[in-house]
Amino acid sequence: MKMEYQPIKLPKRVESHIFLDPSSSWFMSSKEKPTLGGTRIKTRKRNIAAPLDPAAFSDAVVQIYLDNAGDLELVAKSIESTDLNFSRYGDIFFEVVFIGRRTQPGTVKPDEGERHPYSVIDCEPKREAILPSVVYIQKILRRRPSLIKNLENVTRRFLQSLELFEENERKKLAIFTALAFSQKLSGLPPETVFQPLLKDNLVAKGIVLTFVTDFFKEYLVENSLEDLISILRRGKMEDNLLDFLPPVRRTAESFAEHFTKEGLTDLVEYHSKKMFEVKLKEIKTVLTSKVTEESSVDEVIETVKQLVKDAKLPEIEVVRIVWDGLMDAVQWSGKNQQQNANSVLRQVKAWAPVLNTFCSSGKLELELMYKVQMQCYEDAKLMKVFPEVVRSLYDLDVLAEDTILHWFRKGTNSKGRQTFVKSLEPFVNWLEEAEEEE
Repeated sequence: MKMEYQPIKLPKRVESHIFLDPSSSWFMSSKEKPTLGGTRIKTRKRNIAAPLDPAAFSDAVVQIYLDNAGDLELVAKSIESTDLNFSRYGDIFFEVVFIGRRTQPGTVKPDEGERHPYSVIDCEPKREAILPSVVYIQKILRRRPSLIKNLENVTRRFLQSLELFEENERKKLAIFTALAFSQKLSGLPPETVFQPLLKDNLVAKGIVLTFVTDFFKEYLVENSLEDLISILRRGKMEDNLLDFLPPVRRTAESFAEHFTKEGLTDLVEYHSKKMFEVKLKEIKTVLTSKVTEESSVDEVIETVKQLVKDAKLPEIEVVRIVWDGLMDAVQWSGKNQQQNANSVLRQVKAWAPVLNTFCSSGKLELELMYKVQMQCYEDAKLMKVFPEVVRSLYDLDVLAEDTILHWFRKGTNSKGRQTFVKSLEPFVNWLEEAEEEE
């Protein structure tokens, strides 16, 4: 009798319409039959990456420029509508923007192939010629913000490779960078610009000095010196402008000479003032450290004299900085006014010879009185100690009687003057009576 086909119950993952013939060799064999059960073997799916083709991407972007005859408005619209892979080739896109085609590895020269003549380095080295490229990039970044990091990458790489550009190309990059900051272009934080410039070979050859000079001059056309200083501060260069100069010319005098010649006198004045403040701060720090370490009076005096000589500070500034340095070394006691007063008086007594050394005229003594006045006015816990400090300075031969009387009668600093004059009145009366007796 012919047997009918019977369906075999299979696991759910095997489709139910499969049938086997019982008379087949599979059923007739005495060998152990394989089963469909058992451990399920998982296979890992492979991530098949699309082949990299930066040359084709570069060609496509170049063709967009050529098709639109360099009209950046039309180019921007075409870039917006294209389905090119900008996330993968963002750096190459900006190479095309700056150079006209993707660059050869390790250089700033265009790779083989057609390039467009509308790049940044193809422009005239003038703001009106380069500004459209800045505006164009701003539009691109607004529509494709993911490209901001790529702009930063390419800019940093080009600035680190300035020596590979021609001189007029470096000037164009400087103008572009200045306009980018002026237009607040996204993707160019100041540290991206200034820190890469500090490569030793670029600085030594004077390439960096020329670049920043062009940058400063262009930026200040439409921006204030305060704006420029703000950028330098964010780029951590405000206190290190001399680092732009070659080591053999790295002096304040060379800085002033160079930028004065370039017509940037405001920058020179700012830098001179800044250097002056830095020197004052350094002297005060050293003085405070010496006093805190309880160095000898003679050692402190000689140290300050040498620092003052090197810094070429005017005498009146020396008096101010010596007083500030001594006060910075005082160990204050919170809100306990009497303890603070005693601390100040001890400090004055201990270091009076230092003050006496640098208060060598009536004018300088008067300046010291003004410093004491301002210290006591600005620090509420010292308001009542003013007459005691003045009396102590008199007893220690730092302040002359004539100086104290001049301040009392004709002092010009109004800060707290009325209060201090009243508190000093008993001592002044004593001085005047003593003078009459003599």
